[in-house]
Amino acid sequence: MKNLKFIILIILFILLGCYSVFIEPNKLDVNHYKIQDAQLKGLKIVFASDFHIKPYQQKRLDKVVELINAENPDLVLSVGDFVSGHNKKITMPIEDIAKGLGKVKSKYGFYTTLGNHDIWQDSEKITKALKNNGIKVLANENVSIQLNDQKIYIAGVEDFMTGKPDIYKALDGTKSPTILLTHSPDMFVKVPEGINLTLAGHTHGGQIRIPFIGPIFTASKFGDKYSKGLIEENERKLITTTGIGTSILPIRFNCLPEIVVIEF
Repeated sequence: MKNLKFIILIILFILLGCYSVFIEPNKLDVNHYKIQDAQLKGLKIVFASDFHIKPYQQKRLDKVVELINAENPDLVLSVGDFVSGHNKKITMPIEDIAKGLGKVKSKYGFYTTLGNHDIWQDSEKITKALKNNGIKVLANENVSIQLNDQKIYIAGVEDFMTGKPDIYKALDGTKSPTILLTHSPDMFVKVPEGINLTLAGHTHGGQIRIPFIGPIFTASKFGDKYSKGLIEENERKLITTTGIGTSILPIRFNCLPEIVVIEF
């Protein structure tokens, strides 16, 4: 009887391991948020980030683009980590990633910051490749977009870990409504009042979330507090995406990859 229980336990662990490596990381949810904001009423944003595209993932990249375009977004936003890892041998070339994402369609453009993996590999090269495919990189700066009869601002700060994030420089000259892009959600505590929405990634939601316990690691000094989903704090809003790819370990459990759709 004890041997049977042990065998069942071993089989269960094997099945969970196979699911975590081969099934969940290859899924891709499209999660919708409805946010009440009179200044941004009618705006539809697709937020996709932490791609970490591997050399063999052309079909996944194509699927990401297909799902984004299916939403017919007004704006497409990201917070970086287009490439995978430190070593260029384990990532799809940024030229190919940028070319694929250049097929994304939106009314008012595609804006992003860079993530720590982008900086580690080659920020100038990645910025250039993205720009050549119609994707604007914001590094402690902002742009204004004329949305019907109203101007909105998209601001982006440099990565918390590898750059020199300057939120005041990024927001210089902006007025409400403003959307702030930051790779790490740890920047949220420095976001001033009046920012309509902050978007972040980096944590991947932990990648591995143990039921009733939470993530085993989040890459945030605040632990699980800002690691995923919609967070409202002091009349400010943050959405942290679980991201599309994986980092360090090619594993996800109880933390599905996602594309986020935000409608106001």
